[in-house]
Amino acid sequence: MTGGAPTGLRQDQPSSATADRVRPPFPAGTTPGLGLALGGGAVLGAAHVGVLKAMAERGLRPQVVVGTSIGALVGAAYASGMDVDDMESLVLASGWSQVGRLSLTPRFGVLDSTALADTLSVRGVAELIEDLPLRFGAMVTDMRARQGVVLSSGPLADALRASIAIPGLFPPVARDGMLLFDGGLAANLPIGAARELGADWTIAVRLRPEWGLVPVAGATEQAEAWEHDPATLVIRPDHRGLSMWSTSDVPRLIDAGRTAAEIALDEAERRGMPEMGLLASPCGLQEGGR
Repeated sequence: MTGGAPTGLRQDQPSSATADRVRPPFPAGTTPGLGLALGGGAVLGAAHVGVLKAMAERGLRPQVVVGTSIGALVGAAYASGMDVDDMESLVLASGWSQVGRLSLTPRFGVLDSTALADTLSVRGVAELIEDLPLRFGAMVTDMRARQGVVLSSGPLADALRASIAIPGLFPPVARDGMLLFDGGLAANLPIGAARELGADWTIAVRLRPEWGLVPVAGATEQAEAWEHDPATLVIRPDHRGLSMWSTSDVPRLIDAGRTAAEIALDEAERRGMPEMGLLASPCGLQEGGR
């Protein structure tokens, strides 16, 4: 499933304000062709920060970042240019209040995710996805079409609110005739989405299995195929015994992500995987945009 293989996902159409924009070149200092797919898993997503720390220590900086649910939140922070150490401090200090508040109209969800927009504003994160320094996509599920959608343009806050919209917990987001829920319903680990946005090979972080709740034709089979693709390196942090919902285990989850990434990257070097050749080279950084 390398190259232009079909992913079964739909990419959103740019708004009229951005449709005529030319996608900017990849920034200097990034690893050519490298994509990063961050899976969903609620608070387990703290492990993503540990993975990013291990990657940074090896000089690996992806050009494409795609995330589902908590993976979209962490991925957007990274794509905005936030330093990994600052991200770790933020995650250690954060709680559910930075993402949602109790809803006054809990018909569609007990939490109101508009708090997320306030958090992004305070951090000075770009309002539009296409203004982020790195190419970014948020995985969401259009329940009307029963299909996964990659949001790679438009308001960042709305895309993130949609990607974390777990049914019953957060309300869905309406956009362009779609009714958008948590991306985990369609693709809990969006490797295919990273390829759609231009990645040649992908580091993917699996926190939880596919949900399998929405009848998207072949979705589970596609996810398995992408994980076994020779241009994919899957990292699986060991979070046994750690909470998916309480923030008390965040420090240990960060450590678990870092440990799992170091093991996986070491193994990739030992195996001499041709698609992962840059991992073994200290000269694997992009000198200019492409």
